[in-house]
Amino acid sequence: MVVGDFATKRQLVIIGGGPGGYHAAIRAAQLGMEVTLIEKEKLGGVCLHKGCIPSKSLTQSASNFSSLSQFKNMGISVSEASFEYDTFSNYYSSVVTGLQKGVEALIKANKIEHLTGTASFMSSERIGIDSGHHFEMYEFEHALIATGSLPLLPEQATLSNRLVTPHTLWELRELPGSLFIYGDDYFALEAAMAYKQLGSDVTIAIPSDGFGLDASIEKELQRVLKKNKIKVFKNHLWESTEEMSDSVTVTLIKDGDEKVSVETSHVLYAAGYSPNVDSLGLEAISIERDENGFIIINEHSQSSVSNIYAAGDCTIGMKLASKAIKQGKTAAEHMTGLQSMFNLSLVPYVVHTNPPIASVGMTEEQARAEGYEVKTGQFSMSGNGFASILGQKEGLSKIVIDSKSDVVLGIHMMGAGAAEMIQAGTFALEMVAREEDLSYPVYAHPALNEAWLEAIESVSGKAIHVPPARKKEKSSV
Repeated sequence: MVVGDFATKRQLVIIGGGPGGYHAAIRAAQLGMEVTLIEKEKLGGVCLHKGCIPSKSLTQSASNFSSLSQFKNMGISVSEASFEYDTFSNYYSSVVTGLQKGVEALIKANKIEHLTGTASFMSSERIGIDSGHHFEMYEFEHALIATGSLPLLPEQATLSNRLVTPHTLWELRELPGSLFIYGDDYFALEAAMAYKQLGSDVTIAIPSDGFGLDASIEKELQRVLKKNKIKVFKNHLWESTEEMSDSVTVTLIKDGDEKVSVETSHVLYAAGYSPNVDSLGLEAISIERDENGFIIINEHSQSSVSNIYAAGDCTIGMKLASKAIKQGKTAAEHMTGLQSMFNLSLVPYVVHTNPPIASVGMTEEQARAEGYEVKTGQFSMSGNGFASILGQKEGLSKIVIDSKSDVVLGIHMMGAGAAEMIQAGTFALEMVAREEDLSYPVYAHPALNEAWLEAIESVSGKAIHVPPARKKEKSSV
């Protein structure tokens, strides 16, 4: 390894080429900054190579595969179909490659210096970059840490071709005969539904009594999971695993003493993450972190060291690419003097199950806990005309409203179109929409979004496609 004799000066050095890092790099370049982007693997980060793109390729493949039965009802003859895992792997790999080339082209077009190597801080103004055969020192005005996170593993367990995490799931070369999933986040749910629809026998265990969704959505989800014959163990904690040549046995514990053992061909452990910051030399700059090691930042993406920013999964809060993108661009803008900031109170949460789930704002339970007097309205997708045309009638839409002000507090949906429609809900909450703001406009017909109109009108008993509630007969006694 050759050590450089002097430090190269840059206005901005970014560590990590995932969504947070490369969005920040491009925005900073647009604003006239000299930018160096350091990535130790491939541009695009975990989201592109091990997260969002592979996982949504899987869920879309599963959705397409499961919908083939509906084609016959529409008069479309489909010969017997099968799912070929090798072909799927080649498909998502080609999608990833194409998107990666797109990111590389954008970095080049914006005249951003891209270095492959490992970075570590020497001080709050200097950083070293080790490319394996060369070590170079950079002196910077600002730095952005966007190194992401790593999936946790249970104690005394090691990765293998049978025990995988959300990052190594894509190394499988065959469809699991049976898949046991431990975890209660969106990735666990997506994997459970997708692999079941593709033909695996799926079991999911969660450490709590639900998936953190609004109670009405949670109830519908449990019904759909049961209908799809996905077995769910609630309030079970992981205890141990024993791997054999052709199977894995997972032992769970409930209520401190009740044990359950499940034998399966593969295990997906999706229960938490740790920040990917161990090799960054953060001890040299004394950045404030929480008890789990995640970097604490303010609304401008600044860390406790004012010229060093952070974005994405290495920071406190939810683990979503949308969060990383917003934080990365906010950081770049704030460095150049703009008063940019972010607010994570209204981040849309999307689960690409089939049917999909999407929500923004407070659940009914959260709103009540915050002291609001709440009124709600909901509508089953089985009553929506376009959902009937699609043959996708599962799910519901729900609106949570403050009774005193009529302000909309939360929008929750499970059903066809949920992932795309939730952005309208985000706009509504950002603009402090009231009940009448959602009920007054003309809605396209037939369309999935009419479910929102019915949900909002059901608050006041005006929904057209909801039968009137049965009145209790008064006793004559």
